[in-house]
Amino acid sequence: MPISLEKTLLTIFITGLTVFFTRLIPFLFFPPEKEIPPMIQYLGRALPPAVIGMLLVYCLKGVSLAAFPFGVPEMAALAVVIALHVWKRNNLLSIGVGTVLYMLLVQTVFAGN
Repeated sequence: MPISLEKTLLTIFITGLTVFFTRLIPFLFFPPEKEIPPMIQYLGRALPPAVIGMLLVYCLKGVSLAAFPFGVPEMAALAVVIALHVWKRNNLLSIGVGTVLYMLLVQTVFAGN
């Protein structure tokens, strides 16, 4: 069922406002002249690796090492992501190249299963 132009524009507007205000809130609570509380500093250090770990578990949870292709595309892409990130320290580059490699492997090399 198609959505009307008005509902589409309203959805885009509300989404834009929501993103804007969620990005604004930290600046309201922690202005530049105010020291950031130690708990927030800790969360800023601890959460990024925790989120990456959760994403890794989520991405690899369905991989079967007992059946063809034995996790080869996932492990190859993971190795490329790790190597590129250690080398270049660029999240966008490492995740992007790893994703492209994985998609190429599953759609060409391992497409027969």
